[in-house]
Amino acid sequence: MSKGITIVGLGPGEPGLLTVEAQQLLQGAREIYLRTRQHPTVEALQTSAAVRSFDDVYERAETFEQVYAEIAARVVELGRREQGVIYAVPGHPRVGEASVQRIVALAGQNGVSVRIVEGLSFVEPICTRLGLDLLDGLQIADAAELALRHYPEVNPDLPLLLGQLYSRELAADVKLALMMVYPDDHAVTLVQAAGTRGSALRVIPLFELDRCDDIDHLTSLYVPPLSQPGSLEAFQEVVARLRAPDGCPWDREQTHDSLRQYLLEEAYEVLEALDRDDMASLQEELGDLLLQILLHTQIAIEDEEFTMSRVVAQIVAKLKRRHPHVFGDVQVANSQEVVVNWEKIKGEEKRSLERANGGHKPAAEGLLSGVPHALPALTRAQSLQDRVGRVGFDWPDVKGVWAKVEEEWQELRAAPAGEEQAGELGDLLFSLVNLARWLHLDAESALRETIARFEARFQDMERACAARGQNVADLGMPELDAVWEQAKKRNG
Repeated sequence: MSKGITIVGLGPGEPGLLTVEAQQLLQGAREIYLRTRQHPTVEALQTSAAVRSFDDVYERAETFEQVYAEIAARVVELGRREQGVIYAVPGHPRVGEASVQRIVALAGQNGVSVRIVEGLSFVEPICTRLGLDLLDGLQIADAAELALRHYPEVNPDLPLLLGQLYSRELAADVKLALMMVYPDDHAVTLVQAAGTRGSALRVIPLFELDRCDDIDHLTSLYVPPLSQPGSLEAFQEVVARLRAPDGCPWDREQTHDSLRQYLLEEAYEVLEALDRDDMASLQEELGDLLLQILLHTQIAIEDEEFTMSRVVAQIVAKLKRRHPHVFGDVQVANSQEVVVNWEKIKGEEKRSLERANGGHKPAAEGLLSGVPHALPALTRAQSLQDRVGRVGFDWPDVKGVWAKVEEEWQELRAAPAGEEQAGELGDLLFSLVNLARWLHLDAESALRETIARFEARFQDMERACAARGQNVADLGMPELDAVWEQAKKRNG
């Protein structure tokens, strides 16, 4: 043994699965350091070496970060000795071994050589037991890392294997994370002690994962794909297939311009589902809206303009850049400070873009340039007012807004018919939108809800008249008023 660090993989647990190279190295060693003695192969080691472990670090440290940092520091220091050090870990040194990653990085910084003696990991025995092909899209992740995610980065159309599911507490966190993607009753397989004679499989519904009382440091979890495609990638593949040379003639003919009307229609259908508070319809309509987004992206891919990954990368980077209070070290006291910071960051982005363009300002510039002209008038008015309000161009309180509404109302009443009256009506509507903003209401939604109530009441009137053999168009105003009041009572 010479100066440096030799990291040995002990295999998944069955002594017979230890590689010949590892056996020979361990048998001829004078001293061996184990990450932990809690591994089946350790008990069967045939060696006269002095065997030491870092189990005391686990008992003393408060977090795994502290554990791995201390182990790495001690192993690298031992590696500086003339005789170097042999450090043995369960499985394969490069599969789920955080301490190895730390050691390799720290050793590189300090000029200490590292040699890896490979070992069988827990993955291969699990693939054997479950009949999986490692190259058939198998996703492999650390259970603890997945549990830390606010949303699990997994593809539900591909098999998933989670290693190091070491406790029921961790299983509870993993279950909650997976249930954001998979149904509660999705059948998953607990794999116990893979690569040992005590290996066992148990199929359970996902919601029961943290109810198993035999979960330990040799437990893994296999999650099979969904029965139907459910990933964004699968959706994009369908869209690409539709636009392929042998795809659908209609889809192949579409362009960015021809799809404009459908994009607006699908967006309004989403709003309608929201207005009805109809979650089943919302699910369907969001899919239709997403189809439009993927169609536009696919056309851009074919025209070599951009890809879906670039679309996602750009918006992810933008969100992180504009939320430094979440992804950075900026402190904010309230949502108003968030808005102020947002506008400052947008300004910095525009200046950076201008510098990148050699000092030329973008064609569309200014605080209001980002509000689309295609928005409904009420929505656009409220968005414009929000924008200017962020820089202080606003009333000091709602009293001024009420006064402005009253002023515009009086001016409308006094205006002569024609263009001047139309202008005063627009001013009144604009002031009412501002009032909605001050009352923390959405003007567009408020009007849509009123329209929906009006439709329901009038349709009720028509049904009531039809039941009496009457037609609404044949009734006079007194009768209509009476029927209308009855419809209001029935429909709120």
